Amino acid sequence: MADTTDVRQDTLDRVDWPVATPRLVLRRALPEDADALFAYRSLPVVDRWLTQRFTRVEEWRAHHGEPDRLATTLVVERDGDVVGDLYLAVRDGWAQQDVVDRPRPDEAEIGWAFAPSHQGHGYATEAVRALLRVCFEDLGLRRVVANAFADNEPSWRLMERVGMRREGVGVRDSLHRDLGWVDGVTYALLADEPRGGA
Repeated sequence: MADTTDVRQDTLDRVDWPVATPRLVLRRALPEDADALFAYRSLPVVDRWLTQRFTRVEEWRAHHGEPDRLATTLVVERDGDVVGDLYLAVRDGWAQQDVVDRPRPDEAEIGWAFAPSHQGHGYATEAVRALLRVCFEDLGLRRVVANAFADNEPSWRLMERVGMRREGVGVRDSLHRDLGWVDGVTYALLADEPRGGA
């Protein structure tokens, strides 16, 4: 069977960036965004839930500047200031061997991180709603998924606010660097399902 987990690096080139919302601008990440992103991603309250920890800005700059990373990262700005970032990885959906030649890519995984100083204003909700619009309307995707540690309630509450439904709970399926084996949650939304507040 063809590998259906490879990220489609060039898919985001089909979107007319930047994308504006009433208060925010979403744009493709640039290497020079590294320091602004590190400023909040290195904070313990944010770093606690990220999949990879970076303690030195030089290490983060090298990681952020990798082509694979830049191909899946969007920066969220408000009035020219970076307030957060989004992850958008477009992939082929899983398929049986005899149907892998059907049109794809059709699925995306999304994620986010926002500066604590800009939380509580609805920016993350506004940005993720715009990201879903990009996925379904601009890219024509069929399905969007998001994952989180079950203890990261603000993240999965955001998923619910934008209309995503909980598809599963993995019991102690996720290894957290501080908490050990914890539950993980998966949420998803199909293109033909209603979006929360969209």
